[in-house]
Amino acid sequence: MAGFRSLARQVRDPGCDLALRRYSLRKCLERFAPYGHRATWDHLCTRHRFGPEDREPDPARLVAALDEVEEARSVWLAYEEEFAERRKREKHDGLRRPGWIDDWHRRTWGGNGIARCDDPSLHPTLPLAEALRRLITALESAPGHTCPVCAGDGIVWRPELNGEPWFGPVCTDCGIVVPQAVLSPDALAAAKRRIRLQPRRELVSVA
Repeated sequence: MAGFRSLARQVRDPGCDLALRRYSLRKCLERFAPYGHRATWDHLCTRHRFGPEDREPDPARLVAALDEVEEARSVWLAYEEEFAERRKREKHDGLRRPGWIDDWHRRTWGGNGIARCDDPSLHPTLPLAEALRRLITALESAPGHTCPVCAGDGIVWRPELNGEPWFGPVCTDCGIVVPQAVLSPDALAAAKRRIRLQPRRELVSVA
């Protein structure tokens, strides 16, 4: 199975046909997709102006999209390295019980769904790296009252999400599932008062 770097080389290789280069970019998102695979792909298509189903996109746009993914991946890898060092120090000091951040980190291992967007069509408009920097800053700071990525206050509680965590606060402005621990008790309580269920799908008769 090709790794992220090998796939990135294929995206940049002018000797490969465009369909393969596009395919390789999508495969990169199986290794690293901060908003989840579908939402991250939609984000890249929107920011770099190529169609989600375009089999022959402008190669310069593909490379620009890859550049954005690689910058964000560098931010995340640096965070993971610091995280591993911190856990090593804590274990050395006798603190072996995982905290809330460890539970969040477990779900995002490898860089998938770091700032997961439950609705693939609603995601932050920021560059991926900037969104991750803001989220990491919030994780390392005192709990706040707004979304750590877009600073919006339209946070609602969703009891039914499409992936783990299966419930939690969601920002209605940028779409991310907000880690509960970055919200103050008051903000979390306010979100829980604004429960929003998934819209029910109409059943279509096959008769």
